Amino acid sequence: MAKFLNLAMQPSVMRRAGRIALIIGSVFFLINYADKLIAGTITRPEIIKAMVSYCVPYCVSTYSSVMAVIESESA
Repeated sequence: MAKFLNLAMQPSVMRRAGRIALIIGSVFFLINYADKLIAGTITRPEIIKAMVSYCVPYCVSTYSSVMAVIESESA
C-alpha cells in the first residue's frame, strides 16, 4: 500500500490524472448539469455532486497509472 501511495503522489502521475480529470470531469458535468447551469437553477448540493464528476476520473486515472508502473516494474 505504501508503494501504491508513493507512486500515486508522483508529480507526473498527478499531472496526468489532473488533465484527465479536467477533460472527462467537464464532459460529465456538461452532460449532467449544463441545462441547470444555463437556466440558472443549479443548487449548492448539485454543485457539490458535480465536483465528484472530477474526482472519479482523477481516481481512475491515478489507479491505472500506478498499476501500469507496478506491472512494468515486475515484468
